[in-house]
Amino acid sequence: MLELDLQLASSRPRPAESDFRRWCELALRQRTADSELTIRLVDEAEGRELNRTWRHKDYPTNVLSFPAEIPDGLLDIPLLGDLVICVPVVEREAAEQGKPLDAHWAHLTIHGCLHLLGYDHLEDEEAEEMENLERDLLAELGYPDPYDSDDLPDPAGTTSEGR
Repeated sequence: MLELDLQLASSRPRPAESDFRRWCELALRQRTADSELTIRLVDEAEGRELNRTWRHKDYPTNVLSFPAEIPDGLLDIPLLGDLVICVPVVEREAAEQGKPLDAHWAHLTIHGCLHLLGYDHLEDEEAEEMENLERDLLAELGYPDPYDSDDLPDPAGTTSEGR
């Protein structure tokens, strides 16, 4: 079972809580234990501050993942951690990349959940494993490959070429 705490620190339009729940449950289905996580939707000022504080990068980013670091045996809770998603960045990226907004929301939510499970993309092999899993999960939802620009319509309505 998933316990999801959705925190709204942005007044901009966003997907329904049921969408976030569906995307998280899909990403976390490999985990047999109960899961608890928080998703906080923020505007650019908070997104920038968190990215500067935790990653030392002075700009807002799309999603930040904060895995829970609870020492073994200290607490018996299913806390995975927190995701912070910057709403204006998600909207801007989807528009710039010609992606459907809901597909981009799903991708970033799944991407963040996979980070909470320990997946990473620092090394090429890790990135390939994580991206393949993201592709598979998004395909189950009927969304195009988020890493293949050929699958995405360009704003003029024709397919893009190249990466």
